[in-house]
Amino acid sequence: MSIEVKNINKSFESKKTEKLSVLEDINLTINDGELVCLLGPSGCGKTTLLRLIAGLDQPTAGEIVANGEVVKKPSGDRAVIFQQYSLFPWLTVLQNVTFGLEMTKQGSKAENIAAAERYLTSVGLIDFKDSYPHELSGGMKQRVAIIRSLLNHSPILLMDEPFSALDMQNRHKLQEQLIGVWKRFENTIVFVTHDVDEAVYLADKIVIMDKKPGRIAEIIEVGIERPRKRESDEFIQLQESIVEKLNMEE
Repeated sequence: MSIEVKNINKSFESKKTEKLSVLEDINLTINDGELVCLLGPSGCGKTTLLRLIAGLDQPTAGEIVANGEVVKKPSGDRAVIFQQYSLFPWLTVLQNVTFGLEMTKQGSKAENIAAAERYLTSVGLIDFKDSYPHELSGGMKQRVAIIRSLLNHSPILLMDEPFSALDMQNRHKLQEQLIGVWKRFENTIVFVTHDVDEAVYLADKIVIMDKKPGRIAEIIEVGIERPRKRESDEFIQLQESIVEKLNMEE
């Protein structure tokens, strides 16, 4: 599913009763099946833009069109994965992961369990499949929440720094897992991050944002073939170039 962000402005009322402009003149096309990273410093409006695309908030001006329809409210076609994990405390890890599949009746119960166990194995959680959320660390809970969302196969995934609380090893594993799911199911993904390495590793297109108010500073098409190698000259050069651009914006 494609997404069109058209002339978006977003303002909030401040404590001084003056309008605080968070986003200004945002225009962006996200093509069907594209993986786009929104990259920029804190306060540049990345999460606000993601919430507008999700339909959780409404713009002050402009409109967002997803799959030909103006976004007015949340939809099951647009799954949102936030920084904070959200698990059902009364369900086990395995039950949490397969919950969405069971509700939408995607596949047989045996197929869903097998798929969930493969994902849990890939991030080192298979031994905790019968554990409850209160028995897990924060990072483990986040991995469970991410895997649950990936398994639901929503055509649009909106991800707000979902890997930021994880250690580097698990963050890299989940980045690889995300690429695998995206290739298999051809999701359209909008991924918010402040991590340049993560953006270069994941994205087809990187949208660099600046702040006060939030605007699009530059859009970079990432032409590096997958699987991408972080140690390659091409990867390092693009990473360094983006860091320089971000420093210039600051």
